[in-house]
Amino acid sequence: MRTRETMKKARSWSFGVLFCLVCAMLLSGCKERETPSSAPEEGRYLVYYLNSSGVTLSPQEYEAVETRPEALADELMGQLIHVPKDLDCQTPLSEKVAYRECRLDGQMLYLYFDVNYVSMKPEQEILCRAALARTLTQIQGVDYISIYCGDQPLMDRQGNPVGAVAASDFILNTSNVNAYEKTELKLYFADKTGTKLVAETREVVHNINTSMEQLVVEQLLAGPKEEGHLAVLPSECKVLSLSVTDNVCYINFDSAFLKMEHPVNEYLPIYAIVDSLAEMTNITRVQIMVNGSQNVMFRDVVSLNNTFEVNRDYIGEEK
Repeated sequence: MRTRETMKKARSWSFGVLFCLVCAMLLSGCKERETPSSAPEEGRYLVYYLNSSGVTLSPQEYEAVETRPEALADELMGQLIHVPKDLDCQTPLSEKVAYRECRLDGQMLYLYFDVNYVSMKPEQEILCRAALARTLTQIQGVDYISIYCGDQPLMDRQGNPVGAVAASDFILNTSNVNAYEKTELKLYFADKTGTKLVAETREVVHNINTSMEQLVVEQLLAGPKEEGHLAVLPSECKVLSLSVTDNVCYINFDSAFLKMEHPVNEYLPIYAIVDSLAEMTNITRVQIMVNGSQNVMFRDVVSLNNTFEVNRDYIGEEK
């Protein structure tokens, strides 16, 4: 099992790129318009530009004409590329990059650019990726984007496909810090039968001040990315508080924790949390509360009035 410190050393990016990532996450408005303070109304979307200095993502509200997902994606891409003149902002894409088309397949929106996409500097590309994900996943039915350069998928520095990108891959944190890092997480979700846990590995860009325990739980709430895997926690569930003492993680959820859309074994949500935390941290036990109370029967079967230890019995065989 890896410690948090070891993992951080292994996964850190260069300081220059990380500084730009911080700027990307600290969202600020353009000079000509006020940044929206709440989610836009139906038919309106936040388009994420760069500010005039090119170091900050700046969301601006836009009223769309199209409603069909692919046509709407093209419309929003047009707004991203051709910045309205009354905005003191710039497009997140390099001037050399040409957008070709998009294709929706299930919950994945494939975006096709020419080969010049890979010529962008790393700090601009990660800002661009964040802008694309946050803008386009607002479209109903679009949970992820996948970027293609020419006819090839976008690759990371190690030569591996970047794959599905979600808005949740870019963790927002408005504290005054100046470093982000990329971490590889091993998380557990339910298999398609809802009876066993299956592992998923994903890379997440996050603020270094976000605890690994918080990050793991946030990603479990974000749900699985791999086809055939089921969520173990309701997406609307919120973490009211999280703390760690003597290798015990205390998690206080709101009442949405008790609601589950998918018919999974009642123990899977519990041990998905416990076993995922054990993979990434030194946590050995987890105490789960709902609205501050331990005196809760989860799914009328599991009493939360105790701590839960690591249990590998619910993990299915790796395929």
